[in-house]
Amino acid sequence: MERRYASHPQEVKQFDTERLRKEFHIPVLFVPDELKLVLTHEDRMIIGGAQPVTQEVQLTTDLKELGVTYFLERRELGVINVGGAGTVTVDGTSYDLGTKECLYVGQGSKEVSFKSNDSAEPAKFYLNSAPAHLSYPTAKTTLAEADSSALGDIKNSNERTIYRFIHADGVQSAQLVMGMTELKPGNMWNTMPAHIHPRRMEAYFYFGLPEDAAVFHLMGEPDETRHIVMSNEQAVISPSWSIHSGVGTSNYTFIWSMAGDNKRYDDMDPVSIKELQ
Repeated sequence: MERRYASHPQEVKQFDTERLRKEFHIPVLFVPDELKLVLTHEDRMIIGGAQPVTQEVQLTTDLKELGVTYFLERRELGVINVGGAGTVTVDGTSYDLGTKECLYVGQGSKEVSFKSNDSAEPAKFYLNSAPAHLSYPTAKTTLAEADSSALGDIKNSNERTIYRFIHADGVQSAQLVMGMTELKPGNMWNTMPAHIHPRRMEAYFYFGLPEDAAVFHLMGEPDETRHIVMSNEQAVISPSWSIHSGVGTSNYTFIWSMAGDNKRYDDMDPVSIKELQ
């Protein structure tokens, strides 16, 4: 498991492109028959991916890093499948996950594994894990069952649908909040006007991008913005003090996940476009 440290905003002002990417950008999450994990010290979130092809992939790591005897002893897990159909098995119970379906796995679950239904079209399980102080039941959510809302319009290039899976009014968790935003064709902007939420960090995972397309992910303090160029199936860490917005050369979909002091999706401090620099 790779480790990333928290960064102070005054320090980040001095970063060049290489350093920004080293600290915040996660370029590879899916490797056949492997589990990839990145632990950030921003609220101790773990961001990962599992791509089982010819065999099952187990949720495990160097447990000394977490100070526990099994992965979810003091953690919870959110899983969204962005590939072909697959199965997540939790302590002997199997959950089928189609594309863009979500599974929440509660604290105390001891054995978790991932499997693809068809090796020719393998599942790709995007993972987020946060520390947990309470145990909630494992629960699956589909797109049809998610709390969704349509926002934006084509005139502002931000017509999109937001799906909330794990949140205060949906699947319950100790602190993890997780959902997905789909931009319609012809739309490129997300989360603009921007906002921050100093009480929670966030991670974005961009997917559904053509190979020759990119998303310019905006980050930094509102008066000291920076950007990171993102390709398909890459993730980025957003500290609690940073804006998190983006514009693509094509439409795309992204998964957002948060951890911190509360589970309120609408707990945001808005930033007007005129404040950005």
